[in-house]
Amino acid sequence: MTHPSFSALNRRAALGVLGSLAGGAAFAQGNAARTVRLGYQKSSTLIAVLRLQGTLEQRLAPLGVTLSWHEFTSGLPLLEALNLDNLDFSADVADTVPVFAQAAGAQLTFVAQEAPSPTAQAILVRSDSPLKSVSELKGKRVGFAKAAGAHYLLIAALEKAGLAFSDIEPAYLTPADGRAAFERGSLDAWVVWDPFLSAAQKQANARVLADGTGLASYQRYYLASTRFAQARPDVLGVIYAELEKTGRWVKQQPKDAAALLAPFWGLDAGIVEQANSRRSYAVRPVTPQNIGEQQKIADAFLAEKLLPRRINATDVALFKPQG
Repeated sequence: MTHPSFSALNRRAALGVLGSLAGGAAFAQGNAARTVRLGYQKSSTLIAVLRLQGTLEQRLAPLGVTLSWHEFTSGLPLLEALNLDNLDFSADVADTVPVFAQAAGAQLTFVAQEAPSPTAQAILVRSDSPLKSVSELKGKRVGFAKAAGAHYLLIAALEKAGLAFSDIEPAYLTPADGRAAFERGSLDAWVVWDPFLSAAQKQANARVLADGTGLASYQRYYLASTRFAQARPDVLGVIYAELEKTGRWVKQQPKDAAALLAPFWGLDAGIVEQANSRRSYAVRPVTPQNIGEQQKIADAFLAEKLLPRRINATDVALFKPQG
């Protein structure tokens, strides 16, 4: 199967987001009112909480900043929009996604990282599936989102089981399309992350073949365009502080958080609470020391010829929050 390049995907992402962003004022320096363009996914839990509570708007108002919100189906087009200067800030994406942006030469700054959540993504099979181990996936059709954390989890799980990625038939699908294909039986296995993982377990009685434990730590990253990071570190400081505070609240008040998110996600509160129990939501600064797994991820994708060149994963711009 031919894998689209980052630049090719850039062009498609541009077409998809330009229309939705055209009506919003772009960030501009000076004393005029500014609109910060923020991209997120359904799985961007902390940003979803902040949006639902209106917290960021309140905290950024004294800085003369307003927000415009833009939803994406997965992390790769989100960072492509950031790279194309169609967004200023990206809510959390899986640890795999930035390596593709870095390989394409994107000028992005790592703002924050969520500590590992290895059980928040998994390889699923249907309850009636005869498959009992990852080694039995040889020759099987496996669905997942390209470049997502699920993609790396699958590569790592196959390697541990003594299989190559070429031993399976990959099906690159968004979470929504993956769920539909999984339920109608056109996939032998499906690799996905929360809250889609918990929803499939609760609603479709899916069974976990393997999760990320010992394979992929699954750290999620918040990023900004380097241009924006250099121009407005004060805005990033506010966003970072609110993310950190919100992460603690979600873990300390799980039922309240689930009740808030359930209607936004269109899921039962019990599913949301289970999904949130698997995510650390421990927001922390990005340092060279805690970004080490990025190199393993990049090298794994390079070996599968999914990256155009080798990268030094620690050679990135890092935001340093004050205090």
